[in-house]
Amino acid sequence: MLLSLFYKIFDFVLLMLLILNIYQRKLPHTARKRRAPLIIAAVFLVLDMVLIAIDHYLLPSFLEWAALLIALLFIYLTRSISWPFRLKCAACGKKLDFASIIGGDENFCPECFSEAFPEEAKKKEEKKAPPKSDEEIFISAEKVDDIPWGRWEPTERCVLTYCIDRDSSSVLLIEKRKGMGTGYYNAPGGHIELEETKLEAAVRECKEETGLDISNLEEVGTLCFQFKDGIRMLGYVFIADSFSGTLVEETEETKPFWCPLDKLDYSKMWEDDILWLPYALEGKHFEGYFIFDDLKMVDSRVEIEEQ
Repeated sequence: MLLSLFYKIFDFVLLMLLILNIYQRKLPHTARKRRAPLIIAAVFLVLDMVLIAIDHYLLPSFLEWAALLIALLFIYLTRSISWPFRLKCAACGKKLDFASIIGGDENFCPECFSEAFPEEAKKKEEKKAPPKSDEEIFISAEKVDDIPWGRWEPTERCVLTYCIDRDSSSVLLIEKRKGMGTGYYNAPGGHIELEETKLEAAVRECKEETGLDISNLEEVGTLCFQFKDGIRMLGYVFIADSFSGTLVEETEETKPFWCPLDKLDYSKMWEDDILWLPYALEGKHFEGYFIFDDLKMVDSRVEIEEQ
């Protein structure tokens, strides 16, 4: 009688125990609770074999009930490992949800688990959160390597042109009078206008800001700036060594001046300049990647091309 009843539920119970064990693998801290279904399944298998033996040898039926009681007694005596499940939180006594009952060896509710394991709780919440958009990734990045530069697109494109006077070993700089970087020393440059090439923009900006006509330009590098306010700026760096015209004293936005190459004051420039400008003035080619929070550089990476 017991054997026939056992057979009706045997496959179902083993299947449920298997599904439970597989589901528990998704939950944190479940080493003990993952073992419990396997122990119970093993007890069921042993009980099945004992019942089959009793039936095969036509032994008294009360032995079936004895075997069942022994199996239950075994589970009870080993309940610390065969039944570690609890219905209430071990810390606060709050009723547990299903995931907390079958997962989490500590038997904590989600709130108590977060207090006990803040780092793991944070990771768990991050997994639940919807995936970040590229814009959110760019703005929240603290390291250059955190930005997927393959998907990064600039919101602004600009040029910088360092005009070098070989005779006096000087470079043409400007002191910014207004706009982004006011008070900083920089090269003549600005935004690339619509229907304008970057080379044309370099020549135009230098003329507007210094009064000089430049030629014989060489592009030596690119600069990718990600700002925390969302601006993504791509800059093209040029070197020119041929110029003509008269240097203006100043404009509304800039004050141009010649600076000896051996007396460059990087303390009055953007923080990134010292990382790549020496290479640019030597004619070396480079790529620069930077994260800025307003005027403060957060992280950087400069790659110099082998000649």
